[in-house]
Amino acid sequence: MSITQSSLTQSGASDGNPRAAPDRPRGGRWSGGPVATVAAVAVLILISAAFLIPFVWMASASVRTQGDLLGHPMTLWPQQFTFENYVNVWSRIPFGRQFLNTAIYAGVVAVVSVILDSMAGYAFARFTFPGRGVLFVVVLVTLMLPIQVTLIPVYQLLSDLGWINTLHGLIIPRMADAFGIFFMRQFFLSVPRDLEDAARVDGFSEFGIWRRIMMPLAWPAVLTLGLFNLLYNWNDLLWPLVVTTDERMRTLPAGLALFKGQHSAEYGLLMAGAMLALLPMVAAFLLVQRRFIEGIATTGLK
Repeated sequence: MSITQSSLTQSGASDGNPRAAPDRPRGGRWSGGPVATVAAVAVLILISAAFLIPFVWMASASVRTQGDLLGHPMTLWPQQFTFENYVNVWSRIPFGRQFLNTAIYAGVVAVVSVILDSMAGYAFARFTFPGRGVLFVVVLVTLMLPIQVTLIPVYQLLSDLGWINTLHGLIIPRMADAFGIFFMRQFFLSVPRDLEDAARVDGFSEFGIWRRIMMPLAWPAVLTLGLFNLLYNWNDLLWPLVVTTDERMRTLPAGLALFKGQHSAEYGLLMAGAMLALLPMVAAFLLVQRRFIEGIATTGLK
């Protein structure tokens, strides 16, 4: 009797009878039903709100008076709206000139560093030369050095050259970095060598292979690295604050730092300037968002 029942149970399971065969997840994925989905969405909304609260407070503070901010610092909704902060920030500091300095500094560094880093990354990934491994280790070691270690020697060198308070003094020391070289090397290692061999058969030089074969293939990584450099240098405070002493030669982060003194801070003007400085970076990220994620995936930095 037990043998018959077990055989019937096995046959029912093999025939796909829902009463005999237990439910199993399809496609290797577990589905918790609508309750689990709603709970997951609620948790994601709470996490997103936690990250967005500082930005909401910044936007709120930019349209509030100094008295409102000091009297109700923890509230997100202004007691009274005012756009005087956005008007006054242009007159209290040379905001337009500093915005232009920031755009030139961050933009030129982003473009030039992508070119130089991709050249160096392609050489480390594809060329074989004596000391290549040692040299690449030296490049990686520079990632571990804080900027404060090299700040004084680089400043002394710029002072001897007469490059203090100049745009080229800001730009040239930042035109290449170890992270960009490592980032581009990781991408070029994933490109098949057959493409290079075919290009050499067609008569391409090494520079032609890099420019006409590798760089078009590396476009997602190029945009990703360019965005990294643009964001970092756009928001950089320490380096422009050290290299520039003239108010008209400073960048926006260094200029906006003037609104925060030792004993008091003009938060309304500071937040209004920060909101205006934030808009170009948000637009840049939205433009390259898809390529940014693709570049991260293709370089192995997950």
